[in-house]
Amino acid sequence: MSAEPRVERDELIVLNRLVLLAAQDIIELGCGAARLARELLVRYPATRVTGLEVDAIQHARNLAAPAERLRFIAAGAQAIPLPDAQFDLALMLKSLHHVPQLIMDQALAEVHRVLRPGGHLYVSEPVFAGALNEITRLFNDEQAVRAAAQAALDRALATGAWAQVAERRFDMPAHFADFAAFERRMLDVTFAERHLDGELRERVRARFEPHMGPGGAHFQRPMHVRLLRKSG
Repeated sequence: MSAEPRVERDELIVLNRLVLLAAQDIIELGCGAARLARELLVRYPATRVTGLEVDAIQHARNLAAPAERLRFIAAGAQAIPLPDAQFDLALMLKSLHHVPQLIMDQALAEVHRVLRPGGHLYVSEPVFAGALNEITRLFNDEQAVRAAAQAALDRALATGAWAQVAERRFDMPAHFADFAAFERRMLDVTFAERHLDGELRERVRARFEPHMGPGGAHFQRPMHVRLLRKSG
């Protein structure tokens, strides 16, 4: 009988177990609101982070909330507007599957280019499973793109340009106070034009509501982490 997946509440702890974060030059591809990057800089004051984001609305919000040792660039992973060998560590946190499938290989090659020899790429991807997934797949079925992300990593490894040095699977808790909170975080996001009609929104609500309890709705999101090291 297989053991229950480990629950991790803080991905920075997971990350720091695999690769030290102190005094590093880090690039995050698809940083979103840079929540993890901002917390990382609080914990590791000698580290610097560059966050790339393609969503113009979110990028503008990031620029409006600057932080020391954190810079933002409007760009995608497939075309990083920076010189070679600039970073010790690259982060792709639930972002590789958002890269268009036809340019995933190009994106990973670009990440390889901007890493120093021996630098690491940390890829954290949600697994297409679990109760929360059964809700989100009603309006955003990511089965194919998540599989494509893993296949792209396999192809990158097959080139010999990378070596995989670690792999982890765990559950991360996700909490929503109510359906309105779920809508804000999962439906009405700036990086995707979902345009859900009333009928579909009600179907999503109907699948969400049975998970509500006195403290809101609690889920465990299964995650798959792969840590690659740049060869040479």
